Amino acid sequence: MEMLRLGQKVCFIADSLEQNLPFGEYGYIIAYDKNADNIFDYVVRVPKVARHYYVPASDIELEEVLLQQEADRIEKEALIDFALSTKNEELFFRLVKGEEEFEPAQEAVQESMSQEEFIRQVNLKAWI
Repeated sequence: MEMLRLGQKVCFIADSLEQNLPFGEYGYIIAYDKNADNIFDYVVRVPKVARHYYVPASDIELEEVLLQQEADRIEKEALIDFALSTKNEELFFRLVKGEEEFEPAQEAVQESMSQEEFIRQVNLKAWI
């Protein structure tokens, strides 16, 4: 894991050591804890509560990362809503199942159809 820079804005996302960390609050990295015998990685200052906390790296996340994750989630939900409202089944399955699972399966079916099979399918549809 990369070391965060001093002064970076972080948000508390966990409290693995049950220190009563202020979830969802923002803080700023003010120091590194370089003691090898210590579990803590950073010292984070939270201006809202006028305290600083010793925290492991797993309990904090950069603000930019959290904002990007939220933007991606909202974008996916909006695309799913659009696919449902326009009855775009292909887009819906691509979003829900993932692009890798949906597109290659469709292409494999089209590629494996021989010319005789194609003609047979056309004749069947013409007969109906």
